[in-house]
Order: sequence, then C-alpha cells, then structure tokens
Amino acid sequence: MQMNIVVLIISMLLFFVLFFGIGFILNMLLRMSWIMAIIYPIISIFIVDQVRFIEYFTNSQESFSDLFSRMANLALADILILACGWGGALVAGVSIKALRKRGYQMF
Repeated sequence: MQMNIVVLIISMLLFFVLFFGIGFILNMLLRMSWIMAIIYPIISIFIVDQVRFIEYFTNSQESFSDLFSRMANLALADILILACGWGGALVAGVSIKALRKRGYQMF
C-alpha cells in the first residue's frame, strides 16, 4: 500500500509530538529523564507485532521469529514514523535535563 507524502509527514509529526508529550510528562512526574526513551522500544514492538504478549512466554521461538521478520519487513514510511516517535522521546529527555540544569523544578 502506498502512503501519500502529506500523510507521511503528518504521521511523523504526530508521533514526534505524541511521544514528546508523553515523555515530558513522565519525566516530570517520575523525575527520571530518560524513562520514555527506554520504554519506547517496547512500545514500538507492541505497535509492530501481531502476537499476544503471553505468547512470548508460551511459544517463544515462533513469537520472536515472527517479530523479527515483521521488523525486518517494515516499509520505509513505517521506519520513519517510528523513528520520529523515538526522536520525540529523546528530545523530551534532553529538554527536561536542560530545564533542570537551568533551575526549573517540576513537582
């Protein structure tokens, strides 16, 4: 399926803003600057996979094999969108670090 360039750009922007916002709030509340950057790869696995979570424990070999094949077969647009989400999570960590360094204390 082809993705329109406008849809791609809007999707990338939405993922960046979404995960920046979630990361910023989590960093502010939990006082852990990189929490969303650490959690994001797990979230992206849940976005990509088609396997129930329990199957990673009950049928590990087939579940991980399916996950790796799905990750390897992602389209460029999907990779760009997921990378923008991770970029938003990283920028949230950087911005919280910069704000704390300048003396702003959130909660």
